[in-house]
Order: sequence, then structure tokens, then C-alpha cells
Amino acid sequence: MIITKVLLVRSEKMKVSVSFLKRKESLTETIKKIEQTDCDYIHVDVTDGLFVPEKTGDIPKYLQNTSKKLDVHLMCAHPLEYINIYKNLNAEYITIQVEINEDKEKLLKIIKEANIKVGLALNPETPLTEILPYLPYVNQVLVMSVQPGLGGQPFQTPAIAKIKKLNQIRQENNYSFIINVDGGINEQTIKLLNNIGLDMCVSGSFVCLADDYQKQINKLR
Repeated sequence: MIITKVLLVRSEKMKVSVSFLKRKESLTETIKKIEQTDCDYIHVDVTDGLFVPEKTGDIPKYLQNTSKKLDVHLMCAHPLEYINIYKNLNAEYITIQVEINEDKEKLLKIIKEANIKVGLALNPETPLTEILPYLPYVNQVLVMSVQPGLGGQPFQTPAIAKIKKLNQIRQENNYSFIINVDGGINEQTIKLLNNIGLDMCVSGSFVCLADDYQKQINKLR
């Protein structure tokens, strides 16, 4: 690996990243309401119609002046063009999928050179062995607890074992990546994830289909 090993201090407090993929109001209004909460990040789901069938529209124009940092998840077969777009916004994390047939080391290096934290996501059916070589060099591992690309899916419980194993690997090797989970997160499923090493959760429909976003976020914390 030619990219730099990650050295971070992880927070003990559960962080919440809110996705607007599934919402009941306009994107402009939804982002405005997210910004009015104390969530840690706006989670930006980006799909290209190749890695998953769906393709997101022109999201960046709605994110030009956000006060919240962006947690960008590129569910894209060829993420470079999207990296070049989102690195110019208020992104703290840019995460790519480990399953893509691209030079992941090169892509992670490009993200790091833009002074943005790097993440790798893995789908429910992907074994942890696929991500092991990259663990010393990433800032975030995003465990998908649903199939990527569609909001509102139910939580898949095999993600629990993955998170536990990732936490074990992190402790044994003194790695400093954070563990994030995305898919089907609500006030019930978050209870399944307590005290197993999870640092952050992504929640979309649970927050953005509600009237009171902050109330829902409080339930997740």
C-alpha cells in the first residue's frame, strides 16, 4: 500500500448520519430540516445506475452551502468522477464500495490527497476477507445492513456479526477506523447494535419520513 496508515482517536459517543434518500418533502426542505438538528453528518447516497440499478439525480447543487459535514457514500461502479465532484463540497468522508472492479488503492489515495477521510463499504453478502487488506488505511468501514440503493428496507441481522468481528479485528490490530452501519436503522434495530463496537449509524426513512427529525435522532442516540 502506498497510502498512509490511519491514526485517529475515536469518539465514544454514537454518531448519527442522516440520509435523505427516502423522504416525504422536497430535497431542499429535507436538507434544511436535517441541518436544524444536532445530527453529526448529512449522509449522501450516490448511485450511478451501474453498481445498482437506480441512479441519483443532480444532488450536488442542493449541497453547495451545507453547514453539516457530508458523509458521502458512492455506490458507483466507476467512482472517480463522483469523487472529483464531492471533494469540492463540504465532505468529511467519501466511501467507496469494496466490490467494485477498480483500483481501490488508487481511489483511496485520491480521496486522501483531497484531505478527505476515506471509507470502504461492503454489501450484506460480501465477506469481511474482502476488506481486510485495506483496514490499516481507511477511516471508516460502512457495513451495509440492506442491499444498497433503495431506502426503507428492513435491517438484515447478519450485519451484527460483521460489526462484532470488525471490532475484534480493530482491537487486536490497534486499528483506528470507525465502524458505521447503513440500512433499516430505527429505534428498535439500534438496540441490537449496542455495545458491540459501533461508532456511527446511518438512518434515512426513520428520520426523514417523520415530522420531528430531532426526536427520531434522539431515539437513535
